[in-house]
Amino acid sequence: MFYILLSICFSVTVSVLLKLAKRYQIDVYQAITWNYSAAILLTWIFFRPHLAHLPNGPMVTYASLGILLPVLFIVIAASIKVTGIVRTDAAQRLSLFIPVLAAFLVFGENLNTTKIVSLSIGFTALICLIPWKQKRAVRRRSTFSWLYLVVIFVGMGLIDVLLKEVAKTNEVSFTDSLFIIFIIAFIVSIIGLIYLVANKQKRFSWPHIFIGWILGAANFGNILFYIKAHQALATRPASVFSTMDIGVIVLGALVGLFIFREKLSRLNIAGIFLGIIAILINAFPDLFERF
Repeated sequence: MFYILLSICFSVTVSVLLKLAKRYQIDVYQAITWNYSAAILLTWIFFRPHLAHLPNGPMVTYASLGILLPVLFIVIAASIKVTGIVRTDAAQRLSLFIPVLAAFLVFGENLNTTKIVSLSIGFTALICLIPWKQKRAVRRRSTFSWLYLVVIFVGMGLIDVLLKEVAKTNEVSFTDSLFIIFIIAFIVSIIGLIYLVANKQKRFSWPHIFIGWILGAANFGNILFYIKAHQALATRPASVFSTMDIGVIVLGALVGLFIFREKLSRLNIAGIFLGIIAILINAFPDLFERF
């Protein structure tokens, strides 16, 4: 669970940096683009990946992750404009259903009473933590705006499942896998940035490279320890999926409350307590099974 805790902390750090970027009018797309270059560099410095082994790895999985990571970010940004923050946020959080189902149907995890209880409490916590009382979502601009939410729901869940696939690969080390995933994500992002700059939809700015590198360091830690958590708890993927998602939301809510002075409803506060209970059950399943 220590790896999950580290991944949660880095994930929330990424969210905080993106929130600050928006506050100080930083071009988030450029920051996201350059964050992958920092992740590539850090992977190379600390792990010296062996590129000769990469052809033995799941290249389709690498390519899928490398494309999904930056593209989904664009979809999320567009969804916020079209459907609103609340619906977009709900789609991201409820995407946990997909990797949890995959844990039992694809990865063969056994289902028992303790896991059913922890997952039930966890999903209840997620629903409670959705900011239902925020400003109304922006009026739909298109009849098909709901597709944004579907893509986010499926995309976020699929990313979790694919990262689990990377973690269980024995032919290639996970750091080598990370290296190629970051390279593909950077190529996809830089192509998009070049297109936007060429069409004068964005202006290139050097400060965004530095900001992106800071973001990349946090993102690198997030994905690194998330994969290590799946390796350490190889037989309990559902616990990793649920603890990670719930932990990020609970810690993010607490950071929002104490640092950004965001208001939480009683339902949100109840969700925090339920989330903590679900995490404790996942962390100490043997203790709860005695009862």
